This record gives sequence, structure tokens and C-alpha cells, in this order.
Amino acid sequence: MFHCQIRNEALHRLAGALGAIIVVMHVTAIGAAASQETSQANEERREIALSFDDAPRLDGTLLSGTDRTSRLIAELARAGVEGAGFFVLAGNITKAENGAERLRAYQAAGHFLANHTDTHPSLSRTSAEEFLADVDVASEALASFENTLDLFRYPYLQEGDDRIKQAAVEDGLAERGLRNGYITVDNYDWYLQALVDEAVAANHPLDLSVLGQTYVELLVDTVEFYDSIAQETLARSPRHVLLLHENDIAALFIYDLVLGLRDAGWDIIPLDAAYQDEIADKVPNTLFRGQGRVSALAHAAGRAPRELVHIAEDESYLRALFEERGLVP
Repeated sequence: MFHCQIRNEALHRLAGALGAIIVVMHVTAIGAAASQETSQANEERREIALSFDDAPRLDGTLLSGTDRTSRLIAELARAGVEGAGFFVLAGNITKAENGAERLRAYQAAGHFLANHTDTHPSLSRTSAEEFLADVDVASEALASFENTLDLFRYPYLQEGDDRIKQAAVEDGLAERGLRNGYITVDNYDWYLQALVDEAVAANHPLDLSVLGQTYVELLVDTVEFYDSIAQETLARSPRHVLLLHENDIAALFIYDLVLGLRDAGWDIIPLDAAYQDEIADKVPNTLFRGQGRVSALAHAAGRAPRELVHIAEDESYLRALFEERGLVP
């Protein structure tokens, strides 16, 4: 009886020890799985920054310039977006009503300003010397503003029509301490605004709900298109930069766009963080740069230009879509 009791107690202790080992193994397995899931989530995280060209734009057909800025600031704040970028067309600072005040309002709201030239010249139609002189005028105009980034964005995304001019401007920008404010996601939001302006001019009834849905669908699909090119070319999703313009439809629908991007799995990041991606230092060995950095890298790797342009950058396609949805006559 005494020996049975000892044996039972020994078995009981052994069972307890085995149970503890099993618990530890189970907890360890859960921790490892969680760590793997976290690592995988970090690897799969998709990030994009918002940038707006040509600020401060003049009055539009739907909003005054002042109202547009106020709405953009309010809607970005409502969406929880910080650190968006506004690439300044310096010649508009004095032309647009409250131009300087509007730029400072963007800064006060926590957004960035950067150089987009003074008169918006196309480098393909301008000498390197004239182009850089225009950049200098814009830099001087921006000198009195705070929260500016040392970024420069080429008008029309045209970085030169020959190698010599391309290199001369790149060297000139580097001497001025300006980095290329490239984009990775191109689109025709400027043409969408032109179609809206056309509808307003024709007194065509404009369904803002349908317009907003169309705007978001087109832009989210374009983001996915250029990210797929990145995945095929770089084997990863870089920190993207979305090209937008400081226009009326951006102010009206930026909140909906942010929600649409997040629903598609995108995190909105500050502009300065986007340019910390390693592709910022990868200068594509090609003249085909007008579709942005990702397409340029893909073209340099051997892909044909026709594969690197989204269908929504075709004006006839967009007009047909707007007609189909009753947005233009």
C-alpha cells in the first residue's frame, strides 16, 4: 500500500511535469506563429503617400481656390492623413487669391511644400539652363515658407528628351540640394477635372455621388496597376507616391479616396517617409520616365512602354466612361 502511494505520487508529479512542458511548448508555438504572422504582415504592408501638384491653383468651376484649400485641409484631417505634400507652382502664389496664405495653411495643418518650378515649363521644350533658372525662381519664392522639403518635381513628369539635357538638369538639381520628387503612381486626374469643367460649362447636371465613386475606382485601380509592376520588377511593394493635383475633385473626394485605399489594404504615410524607400537612390537608365519611377525602372529592365501605362491614362477611354455614367453630355 505504501509503495502504491509512492508510485501514484510519482506518476502524479510526472504528469504535472509533462503538462507543464506541453503548456510551455504550446505557448512557444503560439509565440512563434504570432511572430511569423507579424513578420509576414510587415513584409506585406503596402504604403503610399499623397502628393498634390500645382498648388496654389486658381479658382475652379466647383470651388474657389480658398474654399478648395480649406476643404482639402479639413478632409485630410477627417481621414487622419498627416504629411501630405504640395508641390508649389511658385508663379501662382501671387496670381491665386490668398495664394501665400493658402500655402501657409497647408503647412500649419502639418503638410509639406516642395518645388514644382515657377512657370511649369516642359524640359522637353526648354534648355537645361532656362529650366534650372525657372527652378531657382521657385526656390527663392519658397524660401520664406517653413516645413518645406528639399524635393523637386518635374512638370509633366518630363525629365529630359535626351541624355545630355537629362544629366545636366540632374547635376544642376544636385548642386542646389534638390532631390527628385518622383511619383510611382501616375494617373489622369487632371483630365477628370477637365471633363467635370466641360460638364459644368454645358450646364450638365452633375451627380456628385457617381463622380466620387468613379474618381475613387479609377485611382485605386491605377494604384494597384503600378504596384503590380513594382511587384514584378522589384519583387516587393515599395513606398509609393501618388500623383494628384490640387484641384476641385481632389478636395471633394480625397476623404473617399483615402477610405478606398485603406479598404484595399493601403496605409497612408507622410511624404517624407515615402522618399526613404531604396528606389529613391535608383536612377533609371532610360528616357522613359514620364510614367513615374516604377515604370521607368521596369522599362530599364526591359519591359515595353505599352505595358507600363494604365488604360485610365487614355483620354478617349475616360470620356467614354464619363459618358456611360452620365457625367458629361
